Amino acid sequence: MTETQRTWTARIVMAVPVLFLLFDATIKLVKIQAVTDAMAALGYPDGLARVFGVLLLLLVVLYLIPRTSVLGALLLTGYLGGAVATHVRVEHPVFSHTLFPVYVALLLWGGLWLRSERLRKLIPLTV
Repeated sequence: MTETQRTWTARIVMAVPVLFLLFDATIKLVKIQAVTDAMAALGYPDGLARVFGVLLLLLVVLYLIPRTSVLGALLLTGYLGGAVATHVRVEHPVFSHTLFPVYVALLLWGGLWLRSERLRKLIPLTV
């Protein structure tokens, strides 16, 4: 794969989870009725929706800045791990709900791995 192909592949792979997370942060900040209902169903106080939205927005910004992208990915992985724990706690379906944050994290790390030469040297994936 050429460097140009790798760069464009990384951008596309990174765009999918970033757009989803930005959408998620935005609806938490705007606090639409669906968010209020979801927070109640998950057992969280309604007031935490905006806190989660601000936190998620800050973590995505960290991820998008090249110098802090690894830190952003690590912190987003922790955030998404909390989402997995929440879905396990309320006994949501495994593949559609519980593992969805894992899919998002895999895309975040996959895009970062494609974009970062240093990360590819640190974690060499060979077939």
